[in-house]
Amino acid sequence: MVLKVYQKYLIKEFILISLKITFVFLILGLIMSLLEELNFFSDYDVGYYYPIFLVLLNVPSLVYEIFPFIFLLSSQFLFLKLLDSGELNTFKNHGLNNMKILRLITLTSFVMGLFIVIIFYNLSAIMKFEYLNIKKNFTKDNKYLATITENGLWIKDEINEQINFINAQKFTINTLNEVDIIQLNKKFEFQSNIKAENIDIEDDNWKLYGVKIIDKDNNTKIIKEMNFSSNFNYEEINNLFSNLGSLTIWNLFELKKNYISINYSTTEIDYHVQRIVAYPFLITIITILSAILMLNLDTQKPKLFFIVVGILLSVTVYYINFFFGTMGKNEKIPLLVSIWTPIITLTIFSLIGMIRINEK
Repeated sequence: MVLKVYQKYLIKEFILISLKITFVFLILGLIMSLLEELNFFSDYDVGYYYPIFLVLLNVPSLVYEIFPFIFLLSSQFLFLKLLDSGELNTFKNHGLNNMKILRLITLTSFVMGLFIVIIFYNLSAIMKFEYLNIKKNFTKDNKYLATITENGLWIKDEINEQINFINAQKFTINTLNEVDIIQLNKKFEFQSNIKAENIDIEDDNWKLYGVKIIDKDNNTKIIKEMNFSSNFNYEEINNLFSNLGSLTIWNLFELKKNYISINYSTTEIDYHVQRIVAYPFLITIITILSAILMLNLDTQKPKLFFIVVGILLSVTVYYINFFFGTMGKNEKIPLLVSIWTPIITLTIFSLIGMIRINEK
């Protein structure tokens, strides 16, 4: 399909405005993140290299989260430019009605949304992963690690001058099943091997059941029940590997397989993946609503009024998404309903708005 001159012009202007606004938020993110990192590294003799490098790694993932707001502003500034220059009236005088303009902006925003999800998200996730890997070397979390592989849940826990490597084949709420604990001293010398049928991890004073202990002299002891001190409870273990924004789409599907293998809930991953899938649609709907708002400009009202209304719209959409998302993650409503209900609702409002602007 060969694009007409006006189509190329509108697409180019929309993309340029979007890039400019993204750049502004990128700079703001860099400044705010740099201040945060400088504060974090104030007790470390690392110079400026680490703070600046970490900021560059972290900012793309922050910008990713505000793309709907960026597109809302982009749509508004595009139509403000067209109105101020009189180009919008020129387009209309040559037979280009509101619906044709809106369709073009809608398609452009959707294609850009796909690019953001397929390319930008995965790059930002890779950078976020590196950011977290470097940052954890400067925090106490380096002593307390948890990961899930095809061989189950693995935990490294340093407590009471002892290093515990814990492997659980199954992981459910507040419980580890088929657990193997290797205990080492600070010199990484073997102390004991504790095997347990299951462990209650509701708090950091774990309760082990069906216990078999093999000490460094190869002596074996069978215990029905025993206590075990840890830095972790269920919530803390969950938090250690819940930063899904640092995983690419392919990594997310691989992690889901591992979750399933140890009987761990995949709700968080499913929610995150569905959010990614829905992201281009959310960006597009926000762009449409913003465009509809601007095409209904009343010359008697200041343009700043519509900008403020647009910002309020984005805040409202954010909290609606947050509310439904929380309900979905807590399994109060189905995940698909929690993700797509706000988008479908906004789509209905957009269709109503389209009917109105088409009459103009």
